[in-house]
Amino acid sequence: MIVDTTYLLPLARIDIETDLLLALAKKKIPMNRLSFEEIQINSISIFELQAKAAKLKVSPEYVLAAIEEISKSFTVEPYYSPNVVRRAFELKSVLSDYIDCIIVASAIELKTDLITEDSRIRKSRKRLKEKYGIEILTFREILKA
Repeated sequence: MIVDTTYLLPLARIDIETDLLLALAKKKIPMNRLSFEEIQINSISIFELQAKAAKLKVSPEYVLAAIEEISKSFTVEPYYSPNVVRRAFELKSVLSDYIDCIIVASAIELKTDLITEDSRIRKSRKRLKEKYGIEILTFREILKA
């Protein structure tokens, strides 16, 4: 399952309300819904994490530790994969933010679902499901599963 950038922020000590990784660690998410081994991210999320941390003036040491943990714990898909790039360009007609296009394109190309809090992506969930067969889920939906 592709995990959107928001859920990686706590690794750099950025507090968020929807801490997916903590919920997984505390076994609050049913194992049949998601496990650490299933988490995949797009490498563009590492860039987004850095940008958010820089904006919030988070210590670069926390960011580097987060990147190291992401790299060793999760499958990281390259944002520049030819199929992802082609699909992301196609998605520009659905989503206005190109980084969102890359993340959604990764889910499509990997034929897996996406967990996100992004309202723009969630607004397109029906269309994405119909055209590409992927589910767009939120933290709360995963908890309720």
